[in-house]
Amino acid sequence: MEKQVFNPWKWQDQRSYVQAVEVKNVTGTLYCAGQAAVNADGTSSTADMRTQLLQAIDNLETVIKTAGYDCKNIVRLNIYTTSSAELLPIFFEIFKPWVEKHGMQQAVTLMEVKSLFETLKVELEATVVK
Repeated sequence: MEKQVFNPWKWQDQRSYVQAVEVKNVTGTLYCAGQAAVNADGTSSTADMRTQLLQAIDNLETVIKTAGYDCKNIVRLNIYTTSSAELLPIFFEIFKPWVEKHGMQQAVTLMEVKSLFETLKVELEATVVK
């Protein structure tokens, strides 16, 4: 696999994402369904935004590893939240170390939505390549 990042500016570097990722010679592509703070028994979390974001990240990592892929090869990450005002104060303190831990270089879109399933506050949807 060949991966090339395109950043016409520098400001996104401090936010731990890139503007575009080109991938060539891919041997596999994994399209992950949105991962949220859903417990192993299928129940939705009622925890605060911080706890839900951490669990959503853990659940996304579990899906990616189970499929035989690596988080470092996430090329696209869509983030859905029911409250940007609640998410953003804690987002980068959690997100940046996670991105750095895996050496990720991914395009990111953050969207505030009216609601998510049941009591969920944040959901992560990823595309991963090999």
